[in-house]
Amino acid sequence: MLDIIIVEDNKEIGGLLCDFLRKENYTVSIAQTGEKALELFEAYGAKLIVLDLMLPGIDGFFVCSKIRENSNAHIMIASARTSKDDKLKGLGIGADDYIEKPYDIDILLAKIKGVFKRKYALDEMVSDEITINTVTNSIFVRGAYIESTAKEFELLKLLMENKGITLKKEYLFNNIWGSDSDSELQTLTVHIKWLRQKIEDNPKNPKHLITEWGVGYRFE
Repeated sequence: MLDIIIVEDNKEIGGLLCDFLRKENYTVSIAQTGEKALELFEAYGAKLIVLDLMLPGIDGFFVCSKIRENSNAHIMIASARTSKDDKLKGLGIGADDYIEKPYDIDILLAKIKGVFKRKYALDEMVSDEITINTVTNSIFVRGAYIESTAKEFELLKLLMENKGITLKKEYLFNNIWGSDSDSELQTLTVHIKWLRQKIEDNPKNPKHLITEWGVGYRFE
């Protein structure tokens, strides 16, 4: 998974921001169109999106709404459109923040660091009786350690990070195994089955790893 996708049609602004972020050791990709942004997100995912609104082709509002359909990734709109209506629309369709252009690069970087510190730097994630430790890559159910493979842990972590949101099978597969993996999509189904056997009281009637038929899986 990428740390950040920058969606910006101005090459100079996008390149400058990318350079600053990479110096802070974030993994970053740039998209100059909304279509490319959605393509990148579908293939790799991202923890945070810095999103311009005025793009060639589909606009940033559409990109925001499409990403929000299947992910709770942090969306930070950065736009020269500063009207109250634009801000309300952006926040209303799922953006987490709305920054006016021209912005101070140091302020933007501070905001991004804050998001990663609050949202992604937790040593533990807890939901009901399930706990995962992101330092030791360990899974616990009601305090009991559960043996798991690296892929099982990564899959559960990704689903827990997006609790309540159905993630498409292709999105999960590309994030965990990689879009160029030699494995097949059926591998995902097998790993979901194995995880259910380890964390569910009744794997045949799961209450945490839920199947959305024809779409994918979500964590409840």
